Amino acid sequence: MKVVRSARIDTLRGIAVFGILLVNVWGFTYGSGLSRYGLLGEHAALADKLVVFLVAAFAEQKFYPIFAFLFGASFALQTGGRRAPGAQLDRIKMTYRRRLIWLLGCGLLHGTLLWFGDILTVYAVCGFWLVPQAGRRLADIAVSLRWVVALNVAVTLFMAHITYELMTLTPDAIAWGMGDGARAHAVYSQGTLMAIAHERLADFWSNLANAVFFLPKVALLFLMGVFSVRLGWLTHPQRHRALWRKVLLAALWVGVPVNLWWGWAALRDALDPMAGAPVAALVSMLVEVAGPLLAAGYVAALMCASGPVAAALAQWFEAVGRMALTNYLVQSLLCNLLLQGAGLGLGATLSHGALVGVCVLIMIVQVLLSRRWMRFHRHGPVEALWRRFTGSSPEHGMAGR
Repeated sequence: MKVVRSARIDTLRGIAVFGILLVNVWGFTYGSGLSRYGLLGEHAALADKLVVFLVAAFAEQKFYPIFAFLFGASFALQTGGRRAPGAQLDRIKMTYRRRLIWLLGCGLLHGTLLWFGDILTVYAVCGFWLVPQAGRRLADIAVSLRWVVALNVAVTLFMAHITYELMTLTPDAIAWGMGDGARAHAVYSQGTLMAIAHERLADFWSNLANAVFFLPKVALLFLMGVFSVRLGWLTHPQRHRALWRKVLLAALWVGVPVNLWWGWAALRDALDPMAGAPVAALVSMLVEVAGPLLAAGYVAALMCASGPVAAALAQWFEAVGRMALTNYLVQSLLCNLLLQGAGLGLGATLSHGALVGVCVLIMIVQVLLSRRWMRFHRHGPVEALWRRFTGSSPEHGMAGR
């Protein structure tokens, strides 16, 4: 089945790739401890404080929802709408399962060798649950959606209990977390190849164990992506401007204030964990909902953008989005080489502001290389391998955290 590309969808995916880099870069340097941004200290430079605030407020929890949403949308684009059971539908499902097997293998390698925060593995696992939705009526998919929403409510209530426990951490527990974070930072930024590999593997398997609480949210975003295509919200945004304007207004009036609060709480936690950790735990719970809401606002802004604005953004980001999986994996490789002890070890000395500067340089290089590559090729390098393995185009299937 041939899938028609959408410049706006590719542009959105390209922007999200860079947003994900802004979030992931801290893990390459500080590990997976309680404080994502490490310890700033009260006398940190204004630029360092500013980048922590801005990344927390406008990037963290904002871009993986976009990719999960687009993953579901790509599933709907590749499998089509309502189909009667039969050989054709069986072939579509079989091809998509091959794609997921490839993605699962890629994710496991990525998580163990490069980046413990890999999201491809989770997307692949959740994708196997999504496959039976192919060819179903929207009314039947809506039943699945209601069950997924109920499961998310149950998980949210459980996480509220965990949040309460985090808010009541004793000073000794917070001090232990700070010490463990400092140890992880030393391993990742100054350790040997074997020490880093051991730390990464432990963090990766810990993340996979915690994914049981993350999968319901991913499933919900997948289904929202399916609906966005089947109902034309994403593929014909000009017909649904009223809907997208409502989403944008909700993001502005609810998503922005809560996420600004989270930016302040994350900064306070980085400056003084003893005082900031309880508040950060509380606000982080709210951001579980407010983050995806602001992400929806980002999607809505691009869907509502005028033709010239969308074309200008596409000039820079469409090629990046067309080879998003390649760019996502290359970002992990570059962060290993530049920041970690087995490479140049810059993570041990760079300030928080300089880390974001590294991200900007990587973005510029990837924009230039992606635009050049896509002038001469239909797919990115990794996407081409994916196509060769599965016998179908992976154009709309990249996902990242």
